Amino acid sequence: MSAVPPSVLIVDDDVAFRDLIRRLLTVQGLSVVGDVGTVAEALAAAESLRPDAVLVDVGLPDGDGIALAGRLSRMDWSPRVVLTSTDPAAADGTATSRSGAVGFLPKDELAGDALRHMLVG
Repeated sequence: MSAVPPSVLIVDDDVAFRDLIRRLLTVQGLSVVGDVGTVAEALAAAESLRPDAVLVDVGLPDGDGIALAGRLSRMDWSPRVVLTSTDPAAADGTATSRSGAVGFLPKDELAGDALRHMLVG
């Protein structure tokens, strides 16, 4: 009997990026249970899907990804939250830890093992 792969919700307003990261995470053995583009969609999807982890873009059209990370990390089941952005300085260590996120990775560094490690633990 095989273990169920960890589930991930992707939150990013760039549809092409969501498709790319979905493929990357799937290849890494993770189960992408959803992908959304706004804070409002993320909160609804998280409540409905209850993912093990959430990858959150810092810049979203209807709000702040760092604030969203705080809300997500405080949900009943405590999903692991990882922040990302095209701007490598978008979230410093203090903002990341205050939000409850486990870490921040610039988008150009997501292809390595660090993302999977942050999402899975």
